[in-house]
Amino acid sequence: MTATQLLLVRHGTTDANVRVPYILQGSSIDLPLNENGRRQAEQVAEFLDSFPVKHVYSSPLIRANETARCIAERHRLNVTQIAEITECHVGRWEGKDWDTIASEDPEAYRLFHEDPATHPYLGGESYSDVLRRSLPAFERLLQQHLGETIVVVAHNIVNRAFTAHLMGLELRKAKSLAQDNCCVNVIQHAAGKSTLLTMNSVFHLQ
Repeated sequence: MTATQLLLVRHGTTDANVRVPYILQGSSIDLPLNENGRRQAEQVAEFLDSFPVKHVYSSPLIRANETARCIAERHRLNVTQIAEITECHVGRWEGKDWDTIASEDPEAYRLFHEDPATHPYLGGESYSDVLRRSLPAFERLLQQHLGETIVVVAHNIVNRAFTAHLMGLELRKAKSLAQDNCCVNVIQHAAGKSTLLTMNSVFHLQ
């Protein structure tokens, strides 16, 4: 049996991730990794150094690409960017914290938190929109690299939507799935089926 192994990573932290309260950076606020994010990227790269990685892919956003480059350098590989796995477009909530959003748009806030698969970020994408555009890209990579190990560096909502799909979880519940910065999810594809073996592993982060 020829199996493909996809190591799905979330990017390291940016200043937006660690703000108190944190703000939504979505796909339009394109921040680099902060000092801690760069340290996390080095730690996940060191962890993945022992894997037989043949290809490294990332979202076009800076935070994902910087993380991917740390991993790729260990394997003397280049990073290929994939537009379809960029982070969710969060519309008019970009750059705002949840308390501000709840105050300014209470009904849209309520609907989104009840079912983010149906109700989008106001003026942006829903979880269903994100899965609809990103799933074909993941499936294409799994088919393209049969028998190989590949790394994909993406984002919180992209990873949540894809892992929920793999588990057969209702997409409206995907918001509850943990995807810590620089976590690793292990996905195996064999005999036409993709299986999530490990989710949100962060043992490599110190």
